[in-house]
Formats: sequence, structure tokens, C-alpha cells
Amino acid sequence: MSLEKVFQALWSDYIELNPSSKKIFDALQRRGEEVQNDHIAFRTLRHPRLGIDQFAHPFEALGYRKIRDYHFKEKKLYAWHYEHPDENAPKIFISELLLDQFSNFCQSTFCRLIESLQDADLTHPDFSYLGRRWQLSSSEYLELAQESEYAGWVSAFGFRPNHFTVLVNRLKTLKDLSEVNAFIKSLGFNLNSSGGEIKGSRAECLEQSSTLAESVNVEFSDRSLLVPACYYEFALRYPGTNGKLYTGFVAASADKIFESTDRPLHLKS
Repeated sequence: MSLEKVFQALWSDYIELNPSSKKIFDALQRRGEEVQNDHIAFRTLRHPRLGIDQFAHPFEALGYRKIRDYHFKEKKLYAWHYEHPDENAPKIFISELLLDQFSNFCQSTFCRLIESLQDADLTHPDFSYLGRRWQLSSSEYLELAQESEYAGWVSAFGFRPNHFTVLVNRLKTLKDLSEVNAFIKSLGFNLNSSGGEIKGSRAECLEQSSTLAESVNVEFSDRSLLVPACYYEFALRYPGTNGKLYTGFVAASADKIFESTDRPLHLKS
């Protein structure tokens, strides 16, 4: 499958779960913008059958290569970002939950879920938007989410895009992230304010903001629950010391962006 078809399939899966992003995308297009995607982010788990390398394999087959890794000690995550020789192709950001740093319950539950996957699932060409291929109860989800919102998200949604990102540099009618944020709020959407609405700075060569994930009904083995799904991110990049736009990520900012899928207080139980 070509890069274009892969990204179209990923986008279709993403907006089905997160229609707010399509509304924002359409609103930008009505302003005359040609929206370029900066990066797509995915979440996975460190396990002998899974992990970043396994998840990245289909993208590497399309020409993507590892560029830089990132550590998130507080959230117990590790990540790599990938780039394609075509500079217009979106970057790929894949993070993984470090299972061995979590409770016995978290480890045993995910090991059971992962072992239930068929080999055909793991090698499926559409793995990056295959979704959830296991069954778990609502109480298992809630206990996982109590320990780690990230763990809860992966258990509920499986393998699919966590977010897409608008490259603000390519916008013509909104000159900076403050204007983008004001526009998003004027449409009635809430922004992630953890660490401030704008994460990062010009000095770090990257500023980011994001919507809060909208909650959707997820069917578990015993009942359905509202679970925050996906969000839309906005990135403004600045030139680095080499004079070219910085293409990496800022770990401290990404750490706060992760919280865009945290459950609101009314969904904590």
C-alpha cells in the first residue's frame, strides 16, 4: 500500500473515533487553509510480542527511519520518532508503556491480552489501525486506568492513531499558536491546559497545543463506559541552529500532551 493510502486509512479510522478533528479540519479548510499533517502518534506496550520496533515495521517498509528516542520517567514511557525522506510526509511518533515498571495486576492483565492476539494480527499490514483485538471487563479497564491513563487507553482502544497534528507553519490565516488556540476555542472545543495551553517555546524550537480528547462509548465484556478517545494537536516549529526547521520533539512538552486523554473527574470511576 502506498504512503498516501496508508495515511488516508489512518485518518479515516482516527476521525471515526474523533469527529471533532474532522470538524476542525473542515473549519480550517473553509478559511482557505491547506492543512498539512506534522506527525501521527501511536501508543503500544513493551512486550516480547509487541513494542515500538514491531509497530514501526510497516512504516519502515515504506521508507521511514528512526531519528531520536525520548524518555518519560514519570509516566514510565519510552518513545522514538521516525521521519521519511519526503519532508512533506508526516513524522511518526511511537511510544510504549514500560510494563515491567508497573504492578503485577497491570503486567498480568496485559500479558493475558497480548497473548490472546493471533500471529496474523501482529503481522497484519493494517496493524497500525487494527483497533482492539481483545476482550476485557470494565473493572479491568478502570483498574488499569487508575494506575496509568495511558495503560487504560491502550486497553480500551488497542492499536490505532492516538492523534494527528496540524503543522501551524503551513497555515496562512493564523500566524501563531495563540491565534490557532483562539480559533479552536471559538469553535466550541476545549484545549488541554496542563502545563499551559501552549507547551514548549521558541527557545526549544517547538510549541504545541492540543484539544482534550472527546469521550466515546466503549463496549467492554460486561458493560459500556465513556472513555476519552483521541485528540487533535497543533505544532509550530522554529529553525534550529542549522537554520532548518526543528523536526524533533520536546519530552517535557510531550509529557503534558499525553494528558489530553486523561479522564475528566466525572469519568474517574
